[in-house]
Amino acid sequence: MLLNGIFPPITTPFYPDGNVYYKKLEANVERYSRTPVAGLVVLGSTGEALMLSDQEKRDVFKVARETAAPNKVLIAGTGIESAIETLRLTEYAAQLGFDVAMVRTPHYYKKQMLPANILAFYRTVADRSPIPVIVYNFPQATGYDIPAEVMIELAEHPNLIGIKESSGDVEKVRKMVEGTRHIKRSATVTETFEAVTPRMLAGATAAASPSGGELVPVGALAGARESQPSSLAVTVVGKMKTRLKEVGFQVLVGAGHKLHPSLDAGAVGAILAFACPAPTACYEIYAAWKEGDSQLAHIKQERIAKAAQRLGDLGVPGFKYGMDFNGYYGGPARLPFLPLTAALKQEVEQLLADIRN
Repeated sequence: MLLNGIFPPITTPFYPDGNVYYKKLEANVERYSRTPVAGLVVLGSTGEALMLSDQEKRDVFKVARETAAPNKVLIAGTGIESAIETLRLTEYAAQLGFDVAMVRTPHYYKKQMLPANILAFYRTVADRSPIPVIVYNFPQATGYDIPAEVMIELAEHPNLIGIKESSGDVEKVRKMVEGTRHIKRSATVTETFEAVTPRMLAGATAAASPSGGELVPVGALAGARESQPSSLAVTVVGKMKTRLKEVGFQVLVGAGHKLHPSLDAGAVGAILAFACPAPTACYEIYAAWKEGDSQLAHIKQERIAKAAQRLGDLGVPGFKYGMDFNGYYGGPARLPFLPLTAALKQEVEQLLADIRN
């Protein structure tokens, strides 16, 4: 599955009393669906996943899945400390139609998180997950940094297709890219080389069915695509024209202020909290890099670098206020997060003054 491009890890909106504000979630998802982002990540760190009950997580997944545009790749943050609970939530997300599971590194028992533990955890999840899995490494939050060597070993698993690397370590990105360069897989894409998922293929088949909705098993559709002998061959599924593209192990990054150098180091895209208030500004960096215009990519990077780093320091309340300022609904975060002070709000407004999207 192709994961190139920019993915905002969307926030979870709350009422002032702390309850989930599902109507605002719908409004945000609808607006993101009209931007050039490749897809959405639901219930990552910026989505305050750790602050939600199991039922709230399931409800947020359901609303986001039902609201998102059908051509956007949907990634579900399903990581929990135990493999069994991670799999339960992953299976639910898969039933709803999510395309990929993003599983954060278990970290509470840090001293016991030796390579053997991490390898066993992710291999178990990947073995049993009904959808592809990407690892989520965020040492600034978890206090645990998955070693590049362990990730290179995990990348051999056919159902582990990538990593969100949020450490901001560009050299680590380069090392993982180099260490996994031998991995070659096929991904179904559109004629214009945009992502196609089994869910999208099933939808295209159902829409074209004479009976008006007979579903073809997703596994059969995915298997049919993998059997195509040439990436140049075009296959028609319903009204969708597809072809194959060779992809490797896909490294996405999470540090907005280092997006351009990370892409130069071999990353294929990014899951950026800064894309929550400014999705188009982040996409412009990726688009310029993709077109080979390094100078423009650098200019676009410099435009957001200070704001992305500062909002990252302010955390979820900072990104949410940035969303309010840019026309999305950010709203309050859950305790123990506190609202920004008036001075900090003014600082965010100044940082985003020329990044209004």
